[in-house]
Amino acid sequence: MSDITKEQVIDFISNMTVLELSEFIKELEEKFGVSAAAPVAAMAAAPAAGGGEAAEQEEEQTEFDVVLKEVGANKIGVIKAVRALTNLGLKEAKAKVDELPSAIKEAVSKEDAAEARKQLEEAGATVEVK
Repeated sequence: MSDITKEQVIDFISNMTVLELSEFIKELEEKFGVSAAAPVAAMAAAPAAGGGEAAEQEEEQTEFDVVLKEVGANKIGVIKAVRALTNLGLKEAKAKVDELPSAIKEAVSKEDAAEARKQLEEAGATVEVK
């Protein structure tokens, strides 16, 4: 950095709005061909884990939640899929479909989450796996 000090850069960034900062980060990512998301996540996990192997284990998620975001045009098909996935009665499944966003499966394996997502999306729903 020639005439600009690190403090000036920090001051410049700290005076940005969230939207301006977001656009600024996107421009930097495009210019340098990098992504700021992965390093931020890795740096956040490392201090919490205490380092080394523990950090690697913490980064990989083992439990997932399947959340119904939108029902789509085939509400009856989505209710049937929810019933099949949860063993809920008709009334309870309909309540889950009516109250969006709604957790359909919680703390399940990656494979179970993927299968649940597949079934719900085939029924016409929009699903998010967290």
